[in-house]
Amino acid sequence: MTLRQVQGDARFLIVGPPGAGKGTQAARISESFGIPTISTGDMFRSNIAQNTELGQQVKAILDAGDYVPDTLTNALVKDRLRAADCEGGFLLDGYPRTTDQVTFLDELLAADGHALDAVVQLVADHDEIVRRLRKRALEQGRTDDTEEAIRHRQEVYRRETEPLVAEYRDRELLIDVDGLGEIDDVTVRIFCALAERGLSGVEAANG
Repeated sequence: MTLRQVQGDARFLIVGPPGAGKGTQAARISESFGIPTISTGDMFRSNIAQNTELGQQVKAILDAGDYVPDTLTNALVKDRLRAADCEGGFLLDGYPRTTDQVTFLDELLAADGHALDAVVQLVADHDEIVRRLRKRALEQGRTDDTEEAIRHRQEVYRRETEPLVAEYRDRELLIDVDGLGEIDDVTVRIFCALAERGLSGVEAANG
């Protein structure tokens, strides 16, 4: 399958449980729409590496084993979304994670006359995801990545994202896509679902 890159004015979120292939699909959406993928994890690491003021605050918090508070995460996101490469849109991965962050993002976009276009949710059978991750852990020799640990991460994800998913579903922004199967097949499902919403800037062809 090949993607024909187009430039589009699109603002997306992508959500999905660990092991659903979110990173791969996020990269393909970004490439095709000509928009950057923005991951909170990447932002944290980048600011720490560059030793910015925000990065220093994040590092101190993480070194202490604490969670980065909404106020600091929001500040990082605001700074990133105001960068020049986000003028034509973006794909957010890992943010928002709380209802307060949802509100902040709404207000941030509204201040610039924008709003989210869609929230892509990769849906995958819980047991199949656990089987996939357990197989990968064994292949990579990660003996501490037990089935119990994997299931715990899945449950934490579900608990954290449930309120956000419900919020975006109520707004009719949520697009559920089957995340299992061949990578190319999942990509086609995503693009077809976006096209059905009138977000047809993506052109994909098998070959």
